[in-house]
Amino acid sequence: MGRYVVRRLLQMIPVFIGSTLLIFLMVNVMGDPIAGLCGDKQCDAATSAQLKKEFGLDKPVWQQYLTYMGHVFTGDFGTAFNGQKVTELMATAFPVTIRLTIVAILIEIVVGITLGVITGLKRGRPVDTSVLLLTLVVISVPTFVTGLLLQLLLGVEWGWIKPSVSTDATFGELLVPGLVLASVSLAYVTRLTRTSIAENRRSDYVRTAVAKGLPRRRVIVRHLLRNSLIPVVTFIGTDIGALMGGAIVTERIFNIHGVGYQLYQGILRQNTQTVVGFVTVLVLVFLVANLLVDLLYAVLDPRIRYA
Repeated sequence: MGRYVVRRLLQMIPVFIGSTLLIFLMVNVMGDPIAGLCGDKQCDAATSAQLKKEFGLDKPVWQQYLTYMGHVFTGDFGTAFNGQKVTELMATAFPVTIRLTIVAILIEIVVGITLGVITGLKRGRPVDTSVLLLTLVVISVPTFVTGLLLQLLLGVEWGWIKPSVSTDATFGELLVPGLVLASVSLAYVTRLTRTSIAENRRSDYVRTAVAKGLPRRRVIVRHLLRNSLIPVVTFIGTDIGALMGGAIVTERIFNIHGVGYQLYQGILRQNTQTVVGFVTVLVLVFLVANLLVDLLYAVLDPRIRYA
């Protein structure tokens, strides 16, 4: 196991470098960040040259990337065009988005897996058909429509929640935004769990456990569910990074100043340092989440061993 972890960590290095290089190149072709910094009025040549020199934009792109990566490894993600350190923006944005992601992941795991197990065990029955239709509707409806409807009904019409989240962004305030953020993934988790449970239910090891007279609950939890969760864990593991980076719509609807909000502002103002810095951290989140998922395979299925 130790050798496998070391090998995976070494494999993450070129993936990280390649991903950040691609992001850096894509962000640098979005447009002229100096033009966005000057606002509606076009900067004069002297001011533009001074700003480019100040932010290191007068150098070739490859040299800018090497300089940026050298600073990243020392914990310096650069300075936004408003003069604020990107690490300061991260310190305020990431805790909020992490709380939102935790709420969304918990909803996915608890509700999605529970519904998936119930429908998988009752395949073909009315409850199975109803849940399948419901998940299909959830997948078909865009997230911004779900968010606006819940905000209108629960926040404006019925007054059960605040229409917008406060700056504190407590877990209680993030329940409805977390549900909106997790809605599509929740539907996929339900369908994945249902399919996996229904397939593994006919496996030989399940029939053997039943023939031995083991209690139904133990057969489901110890034998059927553990092996059925492998594709679900894979999806949830990759979904963690997607939820953190893809919360732009949800955070905009509920006025949450998290990672999605900062990315939106960075793209809108062509603030390359902010965008590249936040996406670099999200790449690390993706890589670590995938490593943890691979290690969880051996916990769920004892037959899986890593050399």
